[in-house]
Amino acid sequence: MSRAELELVERAKTGDMAAFEEIVAAHQQKIYTVAFRILENGEDAADVAQETFIRVYRSLANFKGDASLSTWIYRITVNLCKDALRKRGHLFTQSLDEPVSEESESLYPQLADDRPLPEELYEQQELKAYLEKFIACLSPDYRIVVVMREQMELSYEEISRQLGISLGTVKSRLNRARKYLRESILKDREQEGKLLRLKDERRG
Repeated sequence: MSRAELELVERAKTGDMAAFEEIVAAHQQKIYTVAFRILENGEDAADVAQETFIRVYRSLANFKGDASLSTWIYRITVNLCKDALRKRGHLFTQSLDEPVSEESESLYPQLADDRPLPEELYEQQELKAYLEKFIACLSPDYRIVVVMREQMELSYEEISRQLGISLGTVKSRLNRARKYLRESILKDREQEGKLLRLKDERRG
């Protein structure tokens, strides 16, 4: 955690509301986005985001700085999302015991340049939006590990601890989710290719 962030937290702990509002402003959009991608419902995501910062405010005195502030806030968000999914009837009880390969690829391309060109940023955002429509089709068990790994950038071990599932299950769910996403993208591109060929044939 940076010195500036640490100072902000310390100020908020003393009851400085301006400092707490800075924390909220810095994280609220990301928190809402994570909640929305897990819950796939705008109202539920807004409720979770609001409850997240209520929990943050109440628990800030206990924050020791062992992890970054954003990681700590994300954990609160994920736990609240899990509660919301349980209320819907989506329990994290599925057993996934088949062997999996040690995959480490990311769903999103990583740019080597720390300052990508504007057109590269646009293409990256377009790709993310394209991938997210397929991620939204995943079941909650799979979607949540994808969000935690790809957006929150948590390790397999952190995901395992947060969800209370084995490391093998985390890897298995990610493996299956990535396989589904790859297959869905291939099918989508094939369908798009067929439509383009059909249009060309009609023009001819």
